Amino acid sequence: MNTEHVLRYPFEPPPALAIPPQYASLRSTQPVVEVQMPYGGRGWLVTRYEDAKLVFCDPRFSRAAAAGKDVPRMRPKPAKKTSIMAMDPPEHTRLRRLIAPSLTKRRTEQLRAHTKKIAQELVAAMVANGPPCDIVADFAVPLPINVLLKLLGVTTEDTRRLVAAADVVMSSTSHTAEDVTRARQDLAQVINQHIAARRENPTDDLLGTLVSAHEAGERLTDAELLDITTALLVVGWETTTCQIANFVYLLITYPEHMHWLLVHPEAIPKAVEELLRYTPLNNGAEFARVATEDVSLGGVLIRKGDAVLVSIPSANRDEAVFAAPETLKLTRPDNHHLAFGHGPHHCVGANLARMEIQVALKTLIEGIPGLQKAVPDQEVTWRSGSILRAPTSLPVTW
Repeated sequence: MNTEHVLRYPFEPPPALAIPPQYASLRSTQPVVEVQMPYGGRGWLVTRYEDAKLVFCDPRFSRAAAAGKDVPRMRPKPAKKTSIMAMDPPEHTRLRRLIAPSLTKRRTEQLRAHTKKIAQELVAAMVANGPPCDIVADFAVPLPINVLLKLLGVTTEDTRRLVAAADVVMSSTSHTAEDVTRARQDLAQVINQHIAARRENPTDDLLGTLVSAHEAGERLTDAELLDITTALLVVGWETTTCQIANFVYLLITYPEHMHWLLVHPEAIPKAVEELLRYTPLNNGAEFARVATEDVSLGGVLIRKGDAVLVSIPSANRDEAVFAAPETLKLTRPDNHHLAFGHGPHHCVGANLARMEIQVALKTLIEGIPGLQKAVPDQEVTWRSGSILRAPTSLPVTW
């Protein structure tokens, strides 16, 4: 790698949910650029859509080669080798095949009625308590965590402990490596208790299915069983919580969109896709891949052993793919965004997240049609030192 013109990354995020202006410039002039990461040194940052898809799909860019190593990254601790997020096929395929049947579109649709019931109860409680209330604490946090706990079959008594640990695990600079280790240990203790219970009394929920596969000798190790469940809880819950809060923030910031969806509720699924494209969930690029051979990418020669990171928010604003990408257009056709990734590591929980967000927005818009911010925009507080972008609190009134 060159030693000159290395950019410090992640870029300083603009206020609220704006995109760092550096991305547009890089897409135009340096679509693959060398960056200095908070941990692990330097890597190559990819900012264009087609280059991003190539990195996601091309087996020459390996996640497994980065696992457990001090590679360029945003988090204090490297990804564990046993994590499904850090595997390549065929090992990744084997584990994904055990999870995917419980997260198909058909299976997640079976949870829609339960999700709607939870959402309606949360909105009813907000209305009964009267304004102001906090969309994050009163709605965006409890809705997805309760849906996911039901899917896994984990008791709600552990919710507070799981939420606290997940916040630490998803941190970038706000917690030390030792803090992250303790949080992972706390998650492991809770999860292992539920795994042990299913060994005693098998169940047909997702966690029970995973335990049965392990017990049936399908080469699912204890470490893999723990890591899969942890990933489902931490990533599956916290990202959806953040996106619900982000999307509500955008809709009440642009109330004409909120009103339009109230009149056209049938358009909510398409609107959710546009919100997913438009909203920068991550503060930077996650999950480095390591080149297993020399590869030419975006006019740059990536050497064998170099780390490559993809900016999904930048790829989703690529002018070569999306017309007027800086405009939030809820009726945007053919919206092939990369919010859930692409290729072998396309988010296995995408169907569940889509369903939950659709239900959340429809229930809120219909239940509290006059929703608006209860504080000036500059008083909305945002996550700090986290890999995720979202308000920590969003006071609303009506």
